[in-house]
Amino acid sequence: MSNQERLGILLLEDGTAFAGRAIGAPLSGPGPTPGLKAPPASGAGLTKDRGYGEVAFNTSLTGYQEILTDPSYYGQIVCMTAAHIGNTGVNAADEEHARPICAGFVMQEDCAHPSSWRSEGGLDEYLKKNGIPGLAEVDTRALTLHLRTRGATRGLLLNAEGAKDLAAGDYSAALARFKTLPSFEGRDLINEVTAREPYRWRKPAQTRHRVVALDFGAKRGLFESLTDLGCEIEVVPASTPARDILARKPDGIFLTNGPGDPAAAPYAAETVRELVGKLPLFGVCMGHQILALAMGGRTYKLKFGHRGGNHPVRDQGTGKVEISSHNHGYSVDGHHLPPGAEITHVNLNDQTVEGISFPALKAFSVQYHPEACPGPHDSAALFSRFIDLMTAAKT
Repeated sequence: MSNQERLGILLLEDGTAFAGRAIGAPLSGPGPTPGLKAPPASGAGLTKDRGYGEVAFNTSLTGYQEILTDPSYYGQIVCMTAAHIGNTGVNAADEEHARPICAGFVMQEDCAHPSSWRSEGGLDEYLKKNGIPGLAEVDTRALTLHLRTRGATRGLLLNAEGAKDLAAGDYSAALARFKTLPSFEGRDLINEVTAREPYRWRKPAQTRHRVVALDFGAKRGLFESLTDLGCEIEVVPASTPARDILARKPDGIFLTNGPGDPAAAPYAAETVRELVGKLPLFGVCMGHQILALAMGGRTYKLKFGHRGGNHPVRDQGTGKVEISSHNHGYSVDGHHLPPGAEITHVNLNDQTVEGISFPALKAFSVQYHPEACPGPHDSAALFSRFIDLMTAAKT
């Protein structure tokens, strides 16, 4: 480590530590007092528990800014497996949320001098400005292999400057902090990131359909994809009752992506249960899981999740394979599917369920992200399928 004064450590709850150079917002100290506060009622990802989260790795080669600002990473410290991060800088157009929302950012090499005609600044300053702590010069290959072996685990980003215990490899004081910090199992992260008030997305050039989107932690790219196809979107909080949604008289219901355990938000499944069958419905990622739970299915936590832009998914109807963008730590249980469900897509890496459909109810969902941002656009036709359902329902 060339700069001892900026030494930082990613400490996992199993006692494993990974050293690096601190970048972005200041790291917390190693002492026993966590200094973290409970999430405020204002929502929108404005929590104080930065530097603490579930450690997850992402295999995307590009799109680090979209990953940083994806609300599905709320409560997670993201490790990028690509060797070089920050090469193209940052810009406002690539943000998937109003601000970066993850708990921390870990990489092997950060680029101090980005080169891109779209760049409006560098990664280090961007992280500082938005209060996101980061760690560079980390052995991300060793970290990724550890997570693949052990599975999902909590971590702390710590400032090792002047901390003799950390420098000496004694992590006992810092490990004691994990006992004081909240677990992510059963924690309703959707409620912490959802919109607090309804709002309207930009109007399309020509409105073909009116859609209400239940916000579980939505990416902007999803709304842009639907708007480009003529959808006028009203976004509502995840806790909005079904009667209020139906009172808006939409042509269809869209269930967005979002972070955490879907079973920790039973109110969302209850709302969707009351909506299914009344209007065409399309769910993505968290929306896919909520739809399954609403219909009587089950979800379970994956060992280390699917996060990246290169996951092969087979369309069971056509046999075609899509290379798709993923970001989820839970999956729909294919052995306990709800009545009337058909498996439409399967992950070729581990055979997990990637899509379900309820043809009689005009409802379908996928586990992955058809809007990509970042990732390939092999799955963009799923938005058109939703449009076709709403068009047919009007005739």
